[in-house]
Amino acid sequence: MATPTYAPPAFEAKRCAPAELERRVALLARPLVFTNGVFDILHRGHVTYLSQARVLGAALVLALNSDASVQRLGKGGDRPLNTLDDRMAVVAALECVDLVTWFEEDTPLATILRCRPEILVKGGDWAPETIVGSAEVLARGGSVHSIPFAHQRSTTALLSRIRGR
Repeated sequence: MATPTYAPPAFEAKRCAPAELERRVALLARPLVFTNGVFDILHRGHVTYLSQARVLGAALVLALNSDASVQRLGKGGDRPLNTLDDRMAVVAALECVDLVTWFEEDTPLATILRCRPEILVKGGDWAPETIVGSAEVLARGGSVHSIPFAHQRSTTALLSRIRGR
């Protein structure tokens, strides 16, 4: 019997290199929702937050911190635990995510400016006025949201429990 061949999963098509971002974003429905983060170990808080963000608009773009960017955040020398490539695949598989890209810088501002979202979103630990890109999105008539945590989860807290701290 011949070994079957399998097509790549459909979610792989949601992955987008930064060089392709403007072209790919132009194909998405508007209003566009943008959010960003590390998303190292995906948990219930992440998927709830992303689902809530998506319903604020017609499409959701998620920008992940690159591995080097995560290390500069000071989350620990062993972070991220999952590589950018793996983190992108996992979040791309979520139905609520329409496009996933990454950024190398310390903040996603340049990526936000290239996407030109109508809606900017972060988690409840960010006040709307402190969210990177908020002034630019508001100046274009958009909105900025800080979604309250429905589930008190964090990768850092999970790792602390695993490590017995």
